[in-house]
Amino acid sequence: MLNLSVLLEDTARRYPAKSAFTFMDTTLNYAQINGAANQVANGLKSMGIQSGDKVALSCFNLPYFPIIYFGILKAGATVVPLSVLLKKDEIAYHLKDSQAKAYFCFVGSADLPMGQMGHDGFKEIPECEEFIMIMPKPDMAASIEGVKTLGDLMTGQSPVCESVQTGADDTAVIIYTSGTTGRPKGAELTHSNLLSNAIVSADLFKVSPEDTQLIVLPLFHIFAMTVLMNAGIYRGASNILLPRFDAEAVFGLMAKHEVTIFAGVPTMYWGLLNYKEDKFDYKTIASNLRTCISGGASLPIKVLEEFDERFKVPIYEGYGMSEGSPVVTFNQKEIGRKPGSIGTPVWGVEVMVVDENDNEMPVGEKGELIYRGPNVMKGYFQKPEANEQTLRNGWMHSGDVAIKDEDGFFYIVDRTKDMIIRGGLNVYPREVEEVMMKHEAVSLVAVYGVPHEEMGEDIKACVVLKEGASAAEADLIAWTKEHIAAYKYPRHVEILDALPMSATGKILKKELRKREG
Repeated sequence: MLNLSVLLEDTARRYPAKSAFTFMDTTLNYAQINGAANQVANGLKSMGIQSGDKVALSCFNLPYFPIIYFGILKAGATVVPLSVLLKKDEIAYHLKDSQAKAYFCFVGSADLPMGQMGHDGFKEIPECEEFIMIMPKPDMAASIEGVKTLGDLMTGQSPVCESVQTGADDTAVIIYTSGTTGRPKGAELTHSNLLSNAIVSADLFKVSPEDTQLIVLPLFHIFAMTVLMNAGIYRGASNILLPRFDAEAVFGLMAKHEVTIFAGVPTMYWGLLNYKEDKFDYKTIASNLRTCISGGASLPIKVLEEFDERFKVPIYEGYGMSEGSPVVTFNQKEIGRKPGSIGTPVWGVEVMVVDENDNEMPVGEKGELIYRGPNVMKGYFQKPEANEQTLRNGWMHSGDVAIKDEDGFFYIVDRTKDMIIRGGLNVYPREVEEVMMKHEAVSLVAVYGVPHEEMGEDIKACVVLKEGASAAEADLIAWTKEHIAAYKYPRHVEILDALPMSATGKILKKELRKREG
């Protein structure tokens, strides 16, 4: 038997008074987080939630997130974390598709009325029986009349609870993948998947009770959930929560709390690099910071090198997927680090680069990255056809194009679906982006394919310029043409003030494609 909630229970037993989660001026220790999670579990049981039921959760990076997450697990149920940016129809789709019985939703703000949208989506799905609104303070009434709050659920519940015994292969969490191809699919991750990956992550970054982690990556996303929250709880680290990335806020919290571990997506590192205000003692911040972690998308080498140079802190880049709980490969201190690579396989995971028939490709040859190990999901929830396609011959097929070098380091070339085929020739956007990032005026770039009558597809780049820099679109095209093979340079360049990004800070190329009509 195994229940992922053992992570919290064990640490609460060993370090009850240790600071667990801090948000603004509120700090809760491990005993308080565990006690509150027990109250949530008891509340869910009294509501009729049983082993195997699905419970959805929409919440910012607040102490409520781990409290409810572990409360759901303790009740023997499955957590279905949802993006805080989903709209009514998307929420209804996720509740229906996951067969959620109950839904916890944060009230939100005037700018982002999550509670209202969540409730509107919930009302469309009669099978989802309970809606619980999370208010900023437990004693506040719900913003919608007659709606139950988290405070109502917890009131009168005991802070002691015996967790429901679940099997190691029972589903602990259903994580919805971003749905770049069709509707989002729910990856079923087991208690064993998530526990093993949290332990691997804690080992990778040598997390200890002395560490303070800054969590600005959204907790509903598998990267923050496993690599920061679960690994941090497992080792008894202190966690500082920030609901939204803002470079000034990040530096302020790093200085105030002497943060030692920071994890972000590439656009966050880009944001930190471009923040030059003289408000902080960057030397002290950098001296406290011992590890920076990057994942979620490929980190431009230029950003990695400039960050290294400015802060003297190495960024360890890795690769993961929701389907892999998520960590698959990482640059590891013991093995070494290669800028631009996603490192080597983590403990217990096998990785290969293969052709379309699953034959291993020679060193340096492009193919699809596949992997197997204790981190691989059970499958997509109720999607047998997708499972047959993705989980073939016992291997998880990533859909990512990669190469392996002679030292066993892997490099992601691009997503299979992002590849541009121009006149029958394959062009990988990542390669074009890396070249364009070297131009002195370019700060950020996204390359994608646009329809072309003769060529099938043509290459377009959307560019954000550095502050105070100027460059004409024609000049950028000419400059890139000089630095890359003739069939790869962008025929179209558009200069924008900003690129559209997801809640996790990934550049949304599908939004850029939509603009093409």
